[in-house]
Amino acid sequence: MTGLERLAQRAGRELEDAPALEVLRWAVDTFGERFCVTSSMEDAVVAHLAARVRPGVDVVFLDTGYHFPETIGTRDAVEAVMDVRVLTLTPRLSVAEQNAVHGPALHDRDPDLCCALRKVRPLEEGLASYDAWATGLRRDESPARAGTPVVGWDARRRKVKVSPIARWTQADVEAYVTEHHVLTNPLLTDGYASIGCAPCTRRVADGEDARAGRWAGWGKTECGLHG
Repeated sequence: MTGLERLAQRAGRELEDAPALEVLRWAVDTFGERFCVTSSMEDAVVAHLAARVRPGVDVVFLDTGYHFPETIGTRDAVEAVMDVRVLTLTPRLSVAEQNAVHGPALHDRDPDLCCALRKVRPLEEGLASYDAWATGLRRDESPARAGTPVVGWDARRRKVKVSPIARWTQADVEAYVTEHHVLTNPLLTDGYASIGCAPCTRRVADGEDARAGRWAGWGKTECGLHG
């Protein structure tokens, strides 16, 4: 077990009940410039929290080439009005190049491979200069995320993974957005509960799991970024 892994395990125990700002303060104090926030631009809650602790914090965004225009617009708005540094990562292949190599609409035939090429690999490359990264994962989002630690160890990437709002509920998120006037993706008010790439995201019905609108019909609820 590495020193970073031990550090993550200890922090996970000690910060389990800590407020989100305290968790992020620990991460910033511990890792400094080798800490970043990742955001899908569904909302800017974690980026806003992190900027309160460290103005100018790096916010990493994956531009898959398949995003809704509203998602790109949210990214641009976050960059314009928040005290953060947005870093946009792109896949090695453009959509056209991927179509040439793998055939068109790979997402309709092999969504796992499409996610690996357009999300997982770019993130692994983009996180190379960081020791720790923060996510907006919450335990109430789906059964697969119910055990999300506030601070944990990302064994695949060998990095500390911080989920400062893991214990928050959807109501907590909405209250924070309202109180602090945080930017959110307009699609959240148009029936979308979880927002990913346009070809693989649909609106959800009342009573459905928040992740039910992702990769509908595939029995898939995660892209691979989080296991």
